[in-house]
Amino acid sequence: MLAALLVTPALWTQDSSDKTSERNREAQESSSRDTRVDISPPKGDAKNHPDSKGAVTDLAHSDNPSDVQEFHPWNPMKAMKDVEVGDYYFKRKNYRAALDRYKEALYWKDNDAIASFRLAVCQEKLGDKAEARKYYEQYLKILPEGPFAKDAHSSLDRLAKAQ
Repeated sequence: MLAALLVTPALWTQDSSDKTSERNREAQESSSRDTRVDISPPKGDAKNHPDSKGAVTDLAHSDNPSDVQEFHPWNPMKAMKDVEVGDYYFKRKNYRAALDRYKEALYWKDNDAIASFRLAVCQEKLGDKAEARKYYEQYLKILPEGPFAKDAHSSLDRLAKAQ
């Protein structure tokens, strides 16, 4: 048993030296040549998308030569939390606060069906019929057969009759 204890540390040092030499070898080699990404356009791309060359040319001659075209945050968890807080305000009939929370949810997650529908309801409660119509239509565009589709259609009909 004592011999097994004396042999074990020797195996540990041999194992760690193997890992060290492997790391040194990896540090000396560059893997960038092996993992180059092909960014050339696919075969027939110019034929399938004839107007894309003009868009790239317009982009190259723009005043803002940044390679980042658009940055928009997307965080569905924050959107879900904003809808939840908006529902809390809505139940307490604080429609202005609920409206702000639903807008915030749409900021974090574009085309969120539930936030769009509830935002439309808030807009209608606050008297902004045009915005209510816009968000009811947005909801129906996202989920034409969704759980609130009948309510959205009836609200749109009601808003059309009111005008």
